[in-house]
Amino acid sequence: MIGMMTRWPNPAWFLAFLFSPLLFAAAQQTTLELDPAKTSIQFTLDASLHTVHGSFQATQGRLRLDPASGALSGVIVVDARSGHTGNGLRDRKMHKDVIESEQYPEISFRADRVTGTLVQPGKSVVKVHGTFNLHGIDRQIEVPAEVEMAANRWTARVRFTIPYAKWGMKNPSTLFLRVSDSVEIDFAAAGNVESAGGIGSASNQ
Repeated sequence: MIGMMTRWPNPAWFLAFLFSPLLFAAAQQTTLELDPAKTSIQFTLDASLHTVHGSFQATQGRLRLDPASGALSGVIVVDARSGHTGNGLRDRKMHKDVIESEQYPEISFRADRVTGTLVQPGKSVVKVHGTFNLHGIDRQIEVPAEVEMAANRWTARVRFTIPYAKWGMKNPSTLFLRVSDSVEIDFAAAGNVESAGGIGSASNQ
């Protein structure tokens, strides 16, 4: 009996053994902090006389990624009032009649998963799924993303189309100027790899 007791594992070692899978899983999680100053959001709108180009400004973003499961949480927020095309009259019409930015001052994307193999470090092409909120309405979308991960930096490039007229927003066409019902978005994000298994959840942002 005494011999059996002496062979029983040390309690501290035994607890470490039990919880090591959980600790390993947490260590695999990666927190991606968005740097608004190094993030670009460009849009292109086709029109009968010329193509309109403009931009918006991201204000914040924080994502938590679990590469093993593809789970992704967190939110990226864009200031709807920052949208501009370089033409004051056109911009006032866009904000007042189309996106109604005073009433809906934020555009956001809340992520929930990544499909595909994400290489760390390295370059990957994946699909990102989540909830896109524009003009006060949530819609589920999935977009392709070109991602590059490094030890302490990350970048992502996403291009997708928003059928804004089908989504309930006004098409600003006039008798002499016809404008497309959809707008092309080119989102180039960059930021820091904040931690692996860090404290806090991006989903609380």
